[in-house]
Amino acid sequence: MSAARAAADAIDALLPQTQCTRCGYAGCRPYAQAIASGAARINQCPPGGAATIAALAALLDREPLPLNPANGLEGPALVAIIDEERCIGCARCLAPCPVDAIVGARRVLHTVIAAACTGCELCVAPCPVDCIAMVPRVTGSQPDSTLNRARFEAHNERLARRAAGQASLLAERKQAVHAEGAVHASDGSRVGHVAEAP
Repeated sequence: MSAARAAADAIDALLPQTQCTRCGYAGCRPYAQAIASGAARINQCPPGGAATIAALAALLDREPLPLNPANGLEGPALVAIIDEERCIGCARCLAPCPVDAIVGARRVLHTVIAAACTGCELCVAPCPVDCIAMVPRVTGSQPDSTLNRARFEAHNERLARRAAGQASLLAERKQAVHAEGAVHASDGSRVGHVAEAP
């Protein structure tokens, strides 16, 4: 294992794995890699807040920094809730959830699995009827970061499989259309030869 990979692993282990993207990166792992490479500072994680900054500073032998307000403010651990009266089952909240903590289907009421919700808030903006709200967690703490990471990796693997399946289906359809066009072209050529015969 390379030194850069080992450093990113150690940094990633200290992050809360909310996958909220408020650090400016596509998830906790990319942020960890950016810190390891020197491209990002250690104070860009609002969900982790001062505790995570202190842990990163100790790990990397750096001075602790105040949380960068450009990335957000530190606050209580949150969980998403869906107003059942207003949910229209549009399913727009499903894909943005990085840990698949929202269950439902089109035109069916959706609900949040509170124990799996990381409080990332990524489901709020896509909702066209504003039926999703973020509220403080009853437990007062985030879900286990190891479980968050595992759910995020499973989410990404599922999306990758779906994308690969769609790409394969599209390729098959293009091939079928191409083959059908070749058959029609061949048939047309034969008709032309017959018409030219005396």
